[in-house]
Amino acid sequence: MVGTGERLYDIVLVGATGFTGGLTAEYLARHAPPECRWALAGRNREKLERLRARLAEVEPSRGEVPLLHADVNDAGSLRELAECTRVVTTTVGPYINYGEPLVAACAAAGTDYTDLTGEPEFVDLMYVNHHRQAAETGARMVHACGFDSVPHDLGALFTVELLPEGVPIDLRGFVSAGGRLSAGTVHSAITGFSRARGAGRVAAERKRLEQRPADRTVRGHRPLPYRESELGAWALPLPTIDPQIVLRSARALERYGPEFTYGHFAAVKQLPIAVAAVGGVAGLLALAQLPPARDWLLGRMKPGEGPSAEQREKGWFKVRFHGVGGGRRVATEVAGADPGYGETSKMLAECALCLAHDDLPETAGQVTTAVAMGHPLIGRLERAGISFKVLEASSGAQTT
Repeated sequence: MVGTGERLYDIVLVGATGFTGGLTAEYLARHAPPECRWALAGRNREKLERLRARLAEVEPSRGEVPLLHADVNDAGSLRELAECTRVVTTTVGPYINYGEPLVAACAAAGTDYTDLTGEPEFVDLMYVNHHRQAAETGARMVHACGFDSVPHDLGALFTVELLPEGVPIDLRGFVSAGGRLSAGTVHSAITGFSRARGAGRVAAERKRLEQRPADRTVRGHRPLPYRESELGAWALPLPTIDPQIVLRSARALERYGPEFTYGHFAAVKQLPIAVAAVGGVAGLLALAQLPPARDWLLGRMKPGEGPSAEQREKGWFKVRFHGVGGGRRVATEVAGADPGYGETSKMLAECALCLAHDDLPETAGQVTTAVAMGHPLIGRLERAGISFKVLEASSGAQTT
C-alpha cells in the first residue's frame, strides 16, 4: 500500500476550465476549509489563469490557487500529478475517450480518484484494467460522483437502513427532475449509446473477474414500464448507470440483506410525455449507431457550453424511494436544486473533500460512494443543502 500522508496537495481538480469543472472550482473556492491544500490542473495555462482570476472575484483568498500541468496524452504529467496529491477529481469527458490514463496514474500512485462519469463501459473497463492495482496500492477509485449516481446510491443506503436487518428487501427509486443539459453531457451520452456492443463485452469480462457474495442475492427489477399508483405517475425504466451502482453497493454491504432487489425509474405524470420520452431515447439510441447522424448530433453542441446561471436556478430534482422488508415499509426522498450542474459540481467537490478530510472506512480499489463514504458524505450533502427525508414508515407493508 502506498502512503499519501506527506503529499503537497489534498485535492487536485483536473478539467477545471470546462463548464462543470469551473463550477466545481467555484464551489471549492467558497467551501473548502482553510487547511485544505488544493490546486487546479489542465493543459491550457492561459485558461487556468483566467479561471483563477474568476475565483479571486468569488473569494479573494483564492487568487493564489496553484496551477498544474496535466495532459491526458502525456503520461509523465499525469504520473507527477497523481504523486503530488492525495485526491484527484476530474471532469474531463467523455471518460471512455480521455479518462483511463488518469485512472491508471492514480491506481499506480495509491491516489484516490473521483469523476462524474455516467458511462457504464468506462466504469467496467476501469475495474477490469485497474481495480486490482488500486486495491494493492490503497487507491480508492470512486466513479459517478455527480447526479449520476450520488443521490441514488446514497438514497438507497439511507432507505435500507430504515428497514429491519437480515431480511429480504425490495427497493425502488423514482426520479423526477427539471433542468438543462450541457454540451459535454450530450457528447458523453451519444458516445455511450454508440458503444453499446462494446460495453456488453466489457461488462461480461467484469462479471467474470468480480467476486460476488455467495450467500446473498442481489438483482435488478425487470425493466418494464408500469403505472405507480402511489405517485400518480408512470414509472419508466431508466437506462442509466445508477441501478448498476446501487446494486454494487448492495453486493458489498451486508446491510442490504440476504435478498435485495432494486428498480430504477423515471416518474412521469402524463402518458403522452411518457410515450414521447421512450420514443426519444429509442431514437437517440438508433441515431448514435449511424456515424453521419452521430457526427451531426455531436456537431450541434460544443463542449464547454452549458445553461446560464438563471437557467440553472430553475433546475431541481427529487428521487423518491419505496422500500419494503421484514413487514415494514418506508418512503424517503432525496431532493436538491439543478441536477445537471449546480448540484453535480457540489456533489463532486464534497466527495473529494470527504475522501481528503473525513474519517472513513478502510476501502481500496473501485468502490461506490455508499461503500467508500456512506454517512459522512450524506452529512456533508445535507449541510450543503441537499435533503434526505423520511416521508413515511409503517408496518404490515407489501410490495407493489
